[in-house]
Amino acid sequence: MTVGPNDARGSALRDNYDRNITYLRVSVTDRCNMRCVYCIPEGAEFIPHEEILTYDEIERIVKIGARAGIRKVRLTGGEPLARKNIDRLVAQLARIDSLEDLSLTTNGLLLAEQAEALAAAGLKRVNVSLDTLNPAKFKEICRRGDIGAVIDGIRAAGAAGLRPVKVNAVVMRGRNENEAADFIRFALDEGVVVRFIEYMPFNRDEEWRARYVSRDETIASLGSLIDASDGGRTDPSAPARYFNIKGSDASVGFISPISHGFCNMCNRMRLTPGGQLLACLLSPSGVDVKAIMRSGGSDDEIRDAFSRAAESKGPRGNFPDASRPMHSVGG
Repeated sequence: MTVGPNDARGSALRDNYDRNITYLRVSVTDRCNMRCVYCIPEGAEFIPHEEILTYDEIERIVKIGARAGIRKVRLTGGEPLARKNIDRLVAQLARIDSLEDLSLTTNGLLLAEQAEALAAAGLKRVNVSLDTLNPAKFKEICRRGDIGAVIDGIRAAGAAGLRPVKVNAVVMRGRNENEAADFIRFALDEGVVVRFIEYMPFNRDEEWRARYVSRDETIASLGSLIDASDGGRTDPSAPARYFNIKGSDASVGFISPISHGFCNMCNRMRLTPGGQLLACLLSPSGVDVKAIMRSGGSDDEIRDAFSRAAESKGPRGNFPDASRPMHSVGG
């Protein structure tokens, strides 16, 4: 059986806790043109190029996932825009009729030069990771790149119609916890949605407790800038809670996996660059769908891999035991 681009919607993909899996995050590479301190450790090893899924392999997996009930796909990395001709993959996935949303998360360094091509290929929106608005802190946190290029990318994405542009900032004590109000002003000035993310432990990070800043602490630092009594979700299965920015129609989001977990509503699955289907960001292992494909496996066998991955999904993740570096699973 071969899955074509216009196959009808298939049966629901559910885990053992009756959560409907509809969202696939596809990490297209583990490589990145930055070296953010919480994402890629010093001396990080990367998988060989020949072990990374090809675009055609990704397309086949996503088509079969769509037949199983996947409705949203987000391309991540590493840095997805660092992979050559990423707009070609976007175009391949955009042709899958049953997908309702196709988005991408980027560090923004290459976004200004690629935004128009991505939009033309069928990408709907982007999230940009930007943890500081201070050029000196940017160099400290990211260790490579230029903050001006990232801001240019954010503006280019909006101009290309990749809206809403969401800016994700990981809050870290001793690095950027005093910039929340600056980000609110940036959001209003640039017409973007800022979301603050709690620092999460990856790669058995021993310093995360010292760096961790809770959602409530960040909200308190914003004082009267936001309506702290708010805090709703735009999508019941989405991780972010949004608070109104006073005096505007804009809102600010908080993704708080440590202090306000959302595992009970999780609808996600992940595909790593090396072809592992992971039930959870924190899964120590997954189902090797690449091995199935490269040994001549059928579409039915790949569909079964989705089911097995869903069945392995636990009731919640365990952050203190997270052993994978973030760049290898796509954040």
